[in-house]
Amino acid sequence: MDDKTVEAYLERIAIVRPEVLDAETLAVLHRAHLMAVPFENLSLHLSEPISLEADDLLEKIVVRRRGGFCYELNGAFALLLRALGAEVRLVAVKVFDGERFGPPFDHVALIVRLAAGSGSWVVDVGFGDHSVYPLDFGSRVEQADPGGRFRLVENEDGDVDVLRDGKLTYRLEPRERTLSDCLPTCWYQQTSPASHFTRSTICSKLTDDGRISLSGRTLIRTIEGTRSEEELPTDAAVLAAYRDHFGVVLDHLPRVSATGP
Repeated sequence: MDDKTVEAYLERIAIVRPEVLDAETLAVLHRAHLMAVPFENLSLHLSEPISLEADDLLEKIVVRRRGGFCYELNGAFALLLRALGAEVRLVAVKVFDGERFGPPFDHVALIVRLAAGSGSWVVDVGFGDHSVYPLDFGSRVEQADPGGRFRLVENEDGDVDVLRDGKLTYRLEPRERTLSDCLPTCWYQQTSPASHFTRSTICSKLTDDGRISLSGRTLIRTIEGTRSEEELPTDAAVLAAYRDHFGVVLDHLPRVSATGP
């Protein structure tokens, strides 16, 4: 990534280029990304192809000022962190839904080691509602975060379970992967009627006091733990909500097919 693109990416998340990328700066970048770049699956319902090529990720998120889902968001953030001098490992994640694990590459996260030292960190700006700050990958004690109390537990296979408030969220495999490894599951998430991404639209981001999401026509606000919902009455109101709350400017609404895109 060239300097011009780095500067544009940092402007996208409202951050001045740091002099050094240490643990404190990584935390600032992580929160800023969650505040600025929404987790969203709108492309699936706008007939927009999902590309995991580096230039396409940056064009969508930096130039078009859109969001994306995990492969896109963590893929793009990895490019930025590498350009700032970090060592970044993309890792496969299986999400736990309360009863069973999803397939391999159901999700991806990053393990980041900083040139300035301070160990390794689990970085995840592509899971929606999760930790606000990176998690210390080397720690096996509980870690307090505005998003909850997190703990990393290594299992007998060498994989690492991530628990939030005592409940299993997902299992990550520390082995390094590439975005090309994610292509089959990314295709499944875009096309299968069994994928929750094809069943409805979602656009969501962190706010100073909680979270704001737009699911279909329902605008959901969570402020200091209190949730409220507002049904938006018209297409114009939904388009305005995408623009005003998420910075996503559309000329027509995404449409969810009964059988998926």
